[in-house]
Amino acid sequence: MDVFALTRKLIDIDSTTGREKDVALFLKGYLAERGFQVTLQEVEPDRFNVLARLGQPRAILSTHLDTVPPFIPSSEDEDYLYGRGACDAKGIAAAQITAAERLADGGVEQIGLLFVVDEERTSLGAKAANRLDWESEFLIDGEPTENKLVLATKGSMRVEIKTRGRAAHSAYPHMGESAIEKLLDVLDDLRQIPLPRHELLGESNYNIGIIAGGVASNVIPDRARAEVMFRLVEEPVTLRRQLQEITDGRATLTIISEASPVFLNQVEGFETGVVSFGTDIPFLTRLGKPYLLGPGSILDAHTDHEKVPKRALIEAVELYVRLVERLLNESG
Repeated sequence: MDVFALTRKLIDIDSTTGREKDVALFLKGYLAERGFQVTLQEVEPDRFNVLARLGQPRAILSTHLDTVPPFIPSSEDEDYLYGRGACDAKGIAAAQITAAERLADGGVEQIGLLFVVDEERTSLGAKAANRLDWESEFLIDGEPTENKLVLATKGSMRVEIKTRGRAAHSAYPHMGESAIEKLLDVLDDLRQIPLPRHELLGESNYNIGIIAGGVASNVIPDRARAEVMFRLVEEPVTLRRQLQEITDGRATLTIISEASPVFLNQVEGFETGVVSFGTDIPFLTRLGKPYLLGPGSILDAHTDHEKVPKRALIEAVELYVRLVERLLNESG
C-alpha cells in the first residue's frame, strides 16, 4: 500500500483507547509480510504494543495506536485524508512504516518500529515498552507537529478531585450537605493558583474537563468529582504541593498521571518549533536520544473534522528517511 492507502486502512480499524487489539494484529501481519521481525508485547489483556525490526535497531520510529473517541471512518478529497487518527496518529504510523521500507530498500536495516497503546490515557504502552532490551541510540517519536522538529514539549498533570456530602431533600437543605458546592469551592481555589511561564514554552494552563455529581435537582448531592488537566512549563512538584494544600481536609485528590517538560535535540537543516501537548517521550527514556516530528496539526486532532494533508504525509516520509540517515551517519 502507498502511504495514503495505509493511512486509510489504519483509520478504518477502530482503536479508541482500550480497543487496540485489531489494529495491532493487522500491523503484525502487514509488517511480517514485508520482512520485519514482529513481536507483540502484551500491556494488558487484548492490548498489545507492536515491535518490528530488520536488524539490531539503532534508530526507532515510534508513535501510538490508540485514538480518542469517537471512531470516525476514513474519507478523502483531493488534498486531505479525514477520520479519527488521521493526524493523531495513524497517518504518522503510515508515514513511519513507509519511511522504514524505503530505508530498507536503500540498505539501511538498523531501524525499528514501535507502536504503543494508551498514549491518550496514561501511557501504559510506553511504560511497558521502556522495559525492552533494545539498545537503540535514537528514538524518533511521531505526533502532529506540522513536520517541524520539536525543541520542547510542555509537561502535564491530570488529577481527579472528589468531594463527599450528605444527601437530603432539596426542600430541607439544612438536613444535607452539598458535595457539588464543596467541589465548586475547591475548584475556585484551584483556579487562583499562580501558574508559571517559561521563555521558550510560554504559559502553563489548565482545563477543568469533567465535572460530575448529583442524581436529581431535588436531591442534595452527596458525591461530586472533577478531572483537571494541567499543561506545565516546570516540574510538577510545586503544583502537586499546592493542590494538596487546597484539597487537604476538603476533598480527595488523586494524581492520575504527570510528566515533566521535555527539552529535545535540534538537527541542522530541519525546521523547528515547540508544542504545548504531551507525548510518550518522558516514558521512553531507555530507547535512545529523543526526537519529535510528524505530519498534521494538533489543532485538527481530537476534533470531529480530524484530517491530515496528503502533501504533509509525503513530506513526512522524506523527513523521517532524512533524519534517520543523518543520525546514523553522524554517529558512525
